Amino acid sequence: MTQIDEKAFGAYVVESLFLGDTAVFALGDGTISRVTGEDEQTTEVHAGAVLAATRSRDGKALITGGDDGLIAVTDAAGTVETVAERKGKWIDQVAGGPSGAVAFASGRRAEVRLGDGRERVFDLPRAVGGLAFAPKGLRLAVARYDGVTLWWAGTEAAPASLEWKGAHIAASFSPDGKYLVTAMQDSQLHGWRLDDGKDMRMSGYPSKPRSLSWSAKGRFLASSGANAAVLWPFHYKDGPQGKPPLQLGAREVLVTRVACHPREEIVAVGYQDGMIMAVRFDEEEVLLRRPGDGPVTALGWDDRGTRLAFGTEQGAGGIVTVV
Repeated sequence: MTQIDEKAFGAYVVESLFLGDTAVFALGDGTISRVTGEDEQTTEVHAGAVLAATRSRDGKALITGGDDGLIAVTDAAGTVETVAERKGKWIDQVAGGPSGAVAFASGRRAEVRLGDGRERVFDLPRAVGGLAFAPKGLRLAVARYDGVTLWWAGTEAAPASLEWKGAHIAASFSPDGKYLVTAMQDSQLHGWRLDDGKDMRMSGYPSKPRSLSWSAKGRFLASSGANAAVLWPFHYKDGPQGKPPLQLGAREVLVTRVACHPREEIVAVGYQDGMIMAVRFDEEEVLLRRPGDGPVTALGWDDRGTRLAFGTEQGAGGIVTVV
């Protein structure tokens, strides 16, 4: 049984997630909406649009970047802290790291603001496509054209490179830190096993797989970009190489967003037509939201896995409670 509390935010929902018991929605008009029970409050954070948003590593705040050049951290109470400001720049990539570290990027420059206030700057020859911190330590992956650059953000150590031809537009470490996976402009995923640099190609998508989510134990990587959620197995010695993926929640419309349950082998699947389903890895399906209000653009579970925050391109959003 499910219950849905739907809101009309009136702006594109860039991200939806939980900070404790508070559902937080980052909106394209530069505001952050916070919903706790029946209480809904809105905070103006950016002078322009929110371009990127993610949860901090400790789960206590939302990190946002905007077309006003501001990088901000907003907590569940609505307190806003400025991390940095780069006037005239569009901040379209953000990532949260350990001990309060925040990474952000604009154009060909990636930067890290460490928890102690130190700043590191990394310049690349081409535009940054994605940022991700490793599960442990201050190792930052910067997706770019023709591969990924790995930096130890807290030291002066030389960077390492992982090469693969093409434009890499997102990056994600496996929860155990053994694998790094990127989404690519040419509608495929590419992975590396970090201890030996072994390549892994995951193809067959009709569209760009922009949304990535690891299952609770890191056994599978769920992805969008097809007419089903595509889950690649990473619990074999060679990862997904030579192994078929699970394809869950198949319909005749494109999957635009995926979010794995924090505790169980369940994935929430959002579609191009606004529909949302929860699908167990054994393929049992539960309808969470009927189609409407444009493509699903944001999905995020709370830590208990009993509530799902969602948002759409047309500005609808809300909370689904799974009873």
